[in-house]
Amino acid sequence: MLKARIATAVPLALMFIGLVLFAPPSLLAAVFGLFVLMGAWEWTRLAGLTSLLLRSLFLVFVVAGLIAGSAQLQLLAQVQRLNVQSVMGVACLAWAVAMLWIKGYPSSAILWRSRVMRLIMGYLMLVPAWIAVMFLLGVPLGRVVLICMVATVVVADVGAYFSGRFLGRHKLAPNVSPGKTWEGFWGGFLACAGFGVLLWWLRPVEVSHLNLSAILAITLATALASVVGDLMVSMVKRESGHKDSGNLLPGHGGVLDRLDSICGAAPIFALGYMLANW
Repeated sequence: MLKARIATAVPLALMFIGLVLFAPPSLLAAVFGLFVLMGAWEWTRLAGLTSLLLRSLFLVFVVAGLIAGSAQLQLLAQVQRLNVQSVMGVACLAWAVAMLWIKGYPSSAILWRSRVMRLIMGYLMLVPAWIAVMFLLGVPLGRVVLICMVATVVVADVGAYFSGRFLGRHKLAPNVSPGKTWEGFWGGFLACAGFGVLLWWLRPVEVSHLNLSAILAITLATALASVVGDLMVSMVKRESGHKDSGNLLPGHGGVLDRLDSICGAAPIFALGYMLANW
């Protein structure tokens, strides 16, 4: 399993870094939008939709959200903080509610197990995440900032995996994801703290005004949000009776199994960056 995860993750990481560093913004928007649509397609299965028409209709709504968000918020143009801040605020509120539902599962399922509610959950997970990524691309040093956001999620995931594997004893959310432990959570959290210190030490002159406490606040909040994103999708998979969202990525499951942490992290990172850097 670990070898399969590494064999899949390394090419994806290299492809991601190459795209972010060298592809034009419009191509990046299209590629990331395609991944969002692939995740949305997998989400329709978790939401309980079986009709091809209804599943396709949800994708149409997602595409409409991406287009409307890009046009209204002037993404990939001269990004204005206030244009995006309210969207990120709503997304952060939605993730806070999701965290309460995770804590209360399975009792909380009565609030969201309907197909309509699960579709709303998927929409609020995927569309604001894409908007957050496009916003980050539009800020100074945006490509590097975006890589730092994704790297924070990866560091949290890797730190949690190894600390949980060797030290894990106490279950983090046994009703949602029995494999996750508090030891894994804190291992990922500490790994992100170290990564935050490294980012502060290596920060370029353009963001030299960011102090260590601001960078640590952003990285640690992002790490926490990535865990919530992962657990939220795990919760819906458990309720719908699916082990993975799909089987496209060997050792990783479906596209949504890789996007879940980033979907949780991106709005929190973007909002933190706004508040700390603007």
